[in-house]
Amino acid sequence: MQAFLEFVVKGLVQNPGAVTVTAVERAGAIVYELRLDAQDVGKIIGRQGITINAIRSLLQAGSNKKGLRCSVQIVEDTVTVR
Repeated sequence: MQAFLEFVVKGLVQNPGAVTVTAVERAGAIVYELRLDAQDVGKIIGRQGITINAIRSLLQAGSNKKGLRCSVQIVEDTVTVR
């Protein structure tokens, strides 16, 4: 599922080299943490969240076939400059 998610996201963004997907297990479910370039966040979210919801639906359909519970979370790393 992680490879599938990387493939889809890298195909949508301007800077595919900055995309990282990390699988974290929380409460019996796998949460895929998606980190990407700040300029590409809007492309992944889409208008009114349509794109990210479509990605979540595809991931959920694939994971249900395997008997898994999965979700996607976009992680925005904030950097403090002093």
